[in-house]
Amino acid sequence: MLVAAAVCPCPPLLVPDVAAGAASELDAARAACVDAVGVLAAARPDRLVVVGPAEEGGTYGEGARGSFRGFGVDVDVVLGRGADPDGAAVLPASLAVAAWLLGRVGWADAPVEARAVARTLDPERCAATGREIAASDPRVALLVMGDASACRTLKAPGYLDERAEPFDAAAGRALGSADVAALKALDVRLAEELKVSGRAPWQVLAGAAEDADLSGALLYEDAPYGVGYLVATWS
Repeated sequence: MLVAAAVCPCPPLLVPDVAAGAASELDAARAACVDAVGVLAAARPDRLVVVGPAEEGGTYGEGARGSFRGFGVDVDVVLGRGADPDGAAVLPASLAVAAWLLGRVGWADAPVEARAVARTLDPERCAATGREIAASDPRVALLVMGDASACRTLKAPGYLDERAEPFDAAAGRALGSADVAALKALDVRLAEELKVSGRAPWQVLAGAAEDADLSGALLYEDAPYGVGYLVATWS
C-alpha cells in the first residue's frame, strides 16, 4: 500500500554542477525537494519506488548508474546504495536527477528501485502501473519525478502558450490536494502539446493512491526558465 509520495521536478539544472553559475536560482526548488524526500523517510516505508518520464519504459534496481556528462559536467550518480553487478543499467535523465537527490539527502531508509514511464503511456496503463507498485509491499513510498509545462514564457523551450499557466495551476491544485480524480483527468493531448513531462508519472501516482486516503501539500510552485516546477507531498 502507498503510505507516502513526493513529487519533484526533474531538470538536470537541479544538479548545481550542471547549473553552474546559475545554481542559486533553483535553491528554493532544491530545498523543497529535500523537504519532500524527508516526508518519505518519516513514513518508514518498506520500499521506495522512483518513477520518472523517459522515451521508453524500464525498471532499474539499486546500483543502476546515471551521468550528467552529457551536460558538460563530470558528475555520476548511483541509485540507492546497492551495486549493479554488470554495470549495464543506465538511468534516463529524470531518474538520474532522482538518484542525485537521494544521494544529496543520504537516503538509507529503505531499498530503492526505479521505473521509467514512457511519456506517451495512456492514463489507464499509468494507473495500472501505479496500482501494481502500491500492491508490491505493505508500505510503499513513491518519489515521482516530472515537470509541468515548458511553455510559460517566450524564452521557454516550447515558446509561450497561453494554455500553459492554467494547466500548471490545475496540476498544482491536484498535486497539492492529493486529488486522484483530477490527476487521472489531465488532458493527455494538451499535456503533450505543452511539453509536460510529468503527466504520465503523476497519473502513475494517481493509480497508486486510489485506496490510500492521503492528504497533500504543495511545497513549491514556480516557472523558472519558462518551465513549470512543482513540489508536493502526499502523506
